[in-house]
Amino acid sequence: MNIKAQLHFRCQEILNKRLLVIQESISDIQIALQSETKSSAGDKHETGRAMLQLEREKAGQQLAELQKLIETLQRIDTEIQHNTVALGSVVKTTDDNYFISVSIGEIKLQNESFYGISIATPIGQLLFSKSVGDEIRFRTKTFIIIDIL
Repeated sequence: MNIKAQLHFRCQEILNKRLLVIQESISDIQIALQSETKSSAGDKHETGRAMLQLEREKAGQQLAELQKLIETLQRIDTEIQHNTVALGSVVKTTDDNYFISVSIGEIKLQNESFYGISIATPIGQLLFSKSVGDEIRFRTKTFIIIDIL
């Protein structure tokens, strides 16, 4: 399995773990909502239900955002070789290595670090459409693209 395919697989694993956590949270909230019984303290009951419904709404938003990330990741073909930085590119620079996919953070592979970043991030926008040898200035750093996979 090539580096790009390994990074893609790792991102899928991370997103699937997040998906399980959110689904469990939603399930727990549903159970809690169903088990809320009307007590003699009516206001307390209504406040509890309202809090649970807010939690359910927040978890639903997290689920929707996560599904967008999963869809973005599914659009990546790990067999395509890029000449310029695009969605699915593995970019090696004189500073750091990046996998242009979804914002996932650091991924360690074979004693190398890669940062899963979205094209929408500031660094992703700077890298987008650049080629090997191009110089990038980001904040106080300047680095050069040495390879695009």
